[in-house]
Amino acid sequence: MAMTIGKWRRLQQMAGSTGTFAVVAVDHRGPLRRSLEKESPEGKSNEALTALKCDIVRHLAPATTAVLLDPETAAGQCVADSSMPAGTGLIVALDTGSTGDPANRTTGLVENWSVEKTVRMGASGVKMLLYYNPAASEAGEREALVQEVAADCARNDIPFFLEPLSYSSDGSLGPLEAEQRRKVVIETARRLVPLGVDILKAEFPVDVSVEPDENIWRDACRELTDTSKAPWVLLSAGVSYDTFLKQVRIACEAGAGGVMAGRAVWKEAVTLDSPARNNFLRTVGYERMRRLRSLCEALGRPFTEVYDSPKLSYDWYV
Repeated sequence: MAMTIGKWRRLQQMAGSTGTFAVVAVDHRGPLRRSLEKESPEGKSNEALTALKCDIVRHLAPATTAVLLDPETAAGQCVADSSMPAGTGLIVALDTGSTGDPANRTTGLVENWSVEKTVRMGASGVKMLLYYNPAASEAGEREALVQEVAADCARNDIPFFLEPLSYSSDGSLGPLEAEQRRKVVIETARRLVPLGVDILKAEFPVDVSVEPDENIWRDACRELTDTSKAPWVLLSAGVSYDTFLKQVRIACEAGAGGVMAGRAVWKEAVTLDSPARNNFLRTVGYERMRRLRSLCEALGRPFTEVYDSPKLSYDWYV
């Protein structure tokens, strides 16, 4: 598939030299804010959340190809205070983030934010979280939202990262049962990617807490690669770093194009005081992210194997 020159250039900005993605995700809000509030009254302020995110970005961004931030507490702030390196790709969320509540699977968009504003601030990518189950009654409505955002990204020539999060369709909106996970993750890719998604930020298609066989993990990841018409990257979903490292190795061997890693890399830093937090991030956190990037570069599938570079005539700019 050929891409427009704008999307192609922005994918280059967010990928490493091998064409793979090693993104640190720091767009968490509600659950992260609540974790801070448990530790200190100061955690109730936006300032505490921003300070944490700026620390994470300052220390981890040099080991990444791109950073994912939210517009309310981090994207502008990290650019303005130079926590965000000038040469690192920036992806900004359109969504209000995970609710952190298993019974509240609603997708919200940030008020007074847009794809156009994302482009105007100099970002290279747009990301939207979407609670989705293809068998749920609201699936059609959420597919329409994906199409709407994809069209907006196409008008603004910026890549669209979609993060579908699964849930039970039995009416409870609770977590997906383990035996349904592979089917739902694969079917989600089949239905949503053709609606205009450029990069799929996917859940690991196997519940590893109940399925220890890595051959099954690999087979499921290969099925996801075969099904998705767009490159896919693996989200960390709050699993331990050691577990995530195993998932990443198998996912990349099976065709994933990299990672968008959040809490698996930096979650221990959340409740530390400032000196301890910065020490953790500059040592343990940095090394975790560096190792993930090396793994993605060695094993991941470059986006250039999925998308063709633009073929331009001399009047392309017309």
